[in-house]
Amino acid sequence: MDLLDGRLKFRHLTLLVAIVQHGSVARAAEALHLTQPAATRALRELEAIADLPLFVREPRGMRPTVYGEALAEHARAVVTEVHRAGEHLDGLRQGHEGTVTVGTLLAGANVLLPRAVARLKRERPRLTVIVREGTPDVLHPALLGNELDVIVGRVGPAPKDGERLYQRMLYRERIKLAVRTGHPLLGTGTGTVTLTDALEYPWILPVEQTALRHELGALFVERGLSLPTDRVECTSILTMRALLLQTDMVALLPELVLRDDERLAALPVDLPSVGRTVGTTEAAHRTRTPALQALLHHLVEEATLLRHSLGVAGPPGSG
Repeated sequence: MDLLDGRLKFRHLTLLVAIVQHGSVARAAEALHLTQPAATRALRELEAIADLPLFVREPRGMRPTVYGEALAEHARAVVTEVHRAGEHLDGLRQGHEGTVTVGTLLAGANVLLPRAVARLKRERPRLTVIVREGTPDVLHPALLGNELDVIVGRVGPAPKDGERLYQRMLYRERIKLAVRTGHPLLGTGTGTVTLTDALEYPWILPVEQTALRHELGALFVERGLSLPTDRVECTSILTMRALLLQTDMVALLPELVLRDDERLAALPVDLPSVGRTVGTTEAAHRTRTPALQALLHHLVEEATLLRHSLGVAGPPGSG
């Protein structure tokens, strides 16, 4: 027999399961909110499709034959899977299941994003979060190509694809010159350190594709200095930290990273024009999924706490 020829319907399977469970057509019809004639007609159709006797009629009900038992076993599996499919779709609709994919820049990866993801996972443990780190020139095309749901990190002047991207500013964070505790520059005895002093040591610089590198370059030009030639260019905060701890290198790090790391310290060098406005970037005309809505909610909540921690007001447009 061919059960995939289009004649077998889901109502046949639910009726079969109900008759086996309740022991009669009448009780099965009542459980399924059908009339008895409709249930009887559907059973005849099912037995015609199977071309086998599925039940033995008895004075007090119906007993499944070996064929009926076999088909009912498969029918129960199908009905269960369809119920699970409905629950799965409900979970996706409500944002409790599914996947949200986040691109992250250094400014968002260190504190804000981990805290928001932790809150999200406590609330929705079956939701999968995928995090991809990169630079704007890589992440923006991925966002516009539907490979990412959102980017968390530095936001600023409108990017090249400004009309297709929507940015939300969450908080402003200062950037510091970072070294290991015990670095020679921390023990000068004068209490003052200049940018020129720091140039006597190797540097870890942001890569050229980042706004931070452009701001740093502008600062050096303003002060009549050249960017250090003895340098490493890096976007990985883990690599930067390892290099700082193992050498006398100098690096640019967000204030929050230094605050939480007892083995690193900030040099007393003022960098007034170098900082980060942290926020989110989305594709402007894409509908947010419930999962993304939930993550964005926690990002805003955590950003509020971080602003208080930093003692700064929300940046313009953060409302």
